[in-house]
Amino acid sequence: MKTTLLKGGRVIDPTCDRDGRFDVLVEAGRIAAIGADLPVPVGPDVEVVDCRGRLVLPGLIDTHAHVYEGVTGRFGLNADLCGVHSGVTTLIDQGGASCITLPGFRRYVVEPSHTRVLSFLSAYLVGGLEGHYYPELYRPDCLDVSATVKAARGNADLVRGLKAHAEIGGFARWGVDVMRLASRMGREASLPVYIHFGQLWPRPEQGGLAVDPDSIFDQVVETLKPGDILAHPFSRHPGGFVELDGTLHPLVHEAVARGLKIDVGHGSHFSYRTARIVLDAGVVPDTLGADMHGYNTTVAAPPGTPDVHPDEGDHLFKGAIRFSLVSAMTSMLALGLPLPHVVAMVTRNAARMVGMEGELGTLKVGGVADVSVLADETGRWALRDNEGTQLVAERLLRPLFCLRGGVRFDAGASILPLAQAA
Repeated sequence: MKTTLLKGGRVIDPTCDRDGRFDVLVEAGRIAAIGADLPVPVGPDVEVVDCRGRLVLPGLIDTHAHVYEGVTGRFGLNADLCGVHSGVTTLIDQGGASCITLPGFRRYVVEPSHTRVLSFLSAYLVGGLEGHYYPELYRPDCLDVSATVKAARGNADLVRGLKAHAEIGGFARWGVDVMRLASRMGREASLPVYIHFGQLWPRPEQGGLAVDPDSIFDQVVETLKPGDILAHPFSRHPGGFVELDGTLHPLVHEAVARGLKIDVGHGSHFSYRTARIVLDAGVVPDTLGADMHGYNTTVAAPPGTPDVHPDEGDHLFKGAIRFSLVSAMTSMLALGLPLPHVVAMVTRNAARMVGMEGELGTLKVGGVADVSVLADETGRWALRDNEGTQLVAERLLRPLFCLRGGVRFDAGASILPLAQAA
């Protein structure tokens, strides 16, 4: 394994309260030293990388990935495509695997991937097939609390939380029963529950409950405990953080005060208009998940997958269908969040979400050498959401490469976006 010296980059590590120009020395897959003007090691397997003008960050953690490739249909992407080849060292798969399919997830995704992959286990027995395209598979009697808790406890190295959904379609069919069961799983397993807000399938035109979208948020929050995570605060779909009249739901601040966390879950239904409402109300998310999957990125459709999906044709940067965790960081900067907080969202805060603060998401001597190196450019670039809203970014972040356990991977993924000048 090579010895690598990253020279002169801007090192930002919120865990260590470090922000400045430093060198980072990596030996045998570990951080060997951090300091100004470190001496260059002598030896045949030494690589010195000029990082002046670059950001040198703790390995980025994507808190919302869909990477159960080959099992969840078109939905699941390749882990290394979203991970190390996009400058990201750790992915948290949100609900792809279930208590039934977790052994296969470990064997066929976690173990062969260069990217570190963790799981928020699906509350549903079938997991996240086709992004919950078939709603009848996600009714309350398709959950097994004891089996899911047993699987979570027996795979504690891999399972760091649980994933459930709060879509309008689900509420119209069976109310909050699924949420109550998922919350029970989280309490019994002593794990956080990650709640999706948004519309993944339409409200049934006949039958089911009559649903007021503005009533969904408070019904779900009532079931949750401190440390549970509310996702998609910037979604354009009803039934979440912003009410139908365009104002922040009155219980959002109370939910935060009760200890609930917020993950952006960027994805294909991200809205700059909604984001402005939420941020202007003083609500700042804790973590930033990209939420890429096979229906909002440039991947071929395998035979047998649905011809049309609610997320298809509703993707970020209309027509481009290319994005990444780092481009989501650029979106946060364009919305006015300061760089140190954006870095914290994808490092320290993300590690805290999975109970691994101090182990992941930080650069410390003796710690694992997970490092992400980004270009940090100034100019004017056009960002567009799925509603056609354009925002001008004056700062653009691009992944260059990462070290995963000291091994270098260049950022050449086909899903990385192409910057568009404003």
